[in-house]
Amino acid sequence: MSIDLSLANLINVVFIAAGLGICSLSILHVGAGMHIRKEVKGYFQLFFTFINIYISMHFFRMLFEGHPEAGFSIAIRAVTFIEFLVSGVMIYMLSLLIIFIANPGNEGKMIKTINKVFLVLLAIHTLGLVVDQFTNFYYSFDEFNIYHRERGYVMSNIMHILMLVQNIFLLIKYKSKFDKRLASALWVYLIAPLAAIGAQFLFQEVQFIILVTVIAAAYLYFVIVRIQTERYENQQKEKERLDTELTMATRIQAETLPNIFPAFPERDDFNIYASMNPAKEVGGDFYDFFLIDDTHLGIVMADVSGKGVPAALFMMVSKILIQNIAMMGNTPKEVLQFVNNQLCTNNPEEMFVTVWYGCLDLETGNLVAANAGHEYPIFKKADGSFELVKDKHGFVIGGMEGVKYSEYELKMEPGSKLFLYTDGIPEATNSNTEQFGTERLVHALRMKENETPQKIINAVDSIVKDFVKEAPQFDDLTMLCLEYKGS
Repeated sequence: MSIDLSLANLINVVFIAAGLGICSLSILHVGAGMHIRKEVKGYFQLFFTFINIYISMHFFRMLFEGHPEAGFSIAIRAVTFIEFLVSGVMIYMLSLLIIFIANPGNEGKMIKTINKVFLVLLAIHTLGLVVDQFTNFYYSFDEFNIYHRERGYVMSNIMHILMLVQNIFLLIKYKSKFDKRLASALWVYLIAPLAAIGAQFLFQEVQFIILVTVIAAAYLYFVIVRIQTERYENQQKEKERLDTELTMATRIQAETLPNIFPAFPERDDFNIYASMNPAKEVGGDFYDFFLIDDTHLGIVMADVSGKGVPAALFMMVSKILIQNIAMMGNTPKEVLQFVNNQLCTNNPEEMFVTVWYGCLDLETGNLVAANAGHEYPIFKKADGSFELVKDKHGFVIGGMEGVKYSEYELKMEPGSKLFLYTDGIPEATNSNTEQFGTERLVHALRMKENETPQKIINAVDSIVKDFVKEAPQFDDLTMLCLEYKGS
């Protein structure tokens, strides 16, 4: 088996070798592309595979030409049929790419119609090739299996030309939706084959269409890959910027909460410790404690609805309002009522916060508190163990304007302890979807009830983490423990 080494065939062999090499390298590049979208990978792997099939079939036709044996006659007709058929599929795939990028929205019906027209043209092209096997209208082979174009050869390219014209129409109509570099690559792919078809009418033996198609396809692919790579790089830069801002937000949020312990080293009438571990970079939980005057300590534990930056912003506003109103000497129920009305006046996102606020008289040990939908506090008397205090819940803060809240009192004697927390503790979930629960929390507190507030919180934190293990943390974990020592 040999190839006629005429100048035209030598040029064609060079074109085929270059085309197969470019397409094969492109397929490998597609497969190795880390930042290429999955659908883009699949599309171009299929696209370059069809081009390789098209080129290979043309090469086999060159090999089989000049061999009159019956087997070669069947083979050369088969590969030529596949070559012409795949050329139509390649144009159709380009049309699908243009339709996908154009994405006309409310004009989708028109695009569906255009796609149906493309499919009809492809079906007609296929039918014409089948009919040609019996009529030799497009092309024929003589007794030596030499390929010849016939009177209807131009008709074999009509479908390609109609599709190309339709694609040009789409590019012009939806030009605003195409990146300029992508549009230029598509124009090259659309116009270059037309120019190659024209050149082949003058130089019938030289297959310009092969090299032109491959180069245009490779150029289109690498333009799309470059655009996607740039988008990925921009997304990474934006992600890094957001990560930096979130890190700053985490630090700012942490610094707004009392985080230096011992908090009041000059005081020996009480000891307090707290911690907050957000589920995300920034959280919606917060605690606070502050001296209203020399004899009164304000204590806050709260949980904002939602997570992330919106919750953190709402948390900052809530914290400032609560402390400012409390510092004016208002009672716990008055503090909650005022803050609730303030948050309700301008709350378009309809966020809310559960709050437990208490005011401890450091001289008498009398603790007055109010609860706005928050978790039950856990209290230990001086001569007892930690017990859940099922206080009366009011409505959440920010949920409805004009809500009234009630107060209750707890008597703290020297040695009494108060433990406050958010729902992230009892709702901490392990890999078996089992929650930590309030009972485990109370049991954990009793195990360390004679320790300092810091050791109690560290122990609870360790027990919760050991329970959850590798399961993801979905909620903030916030705790506060107060020990009253008395005057």
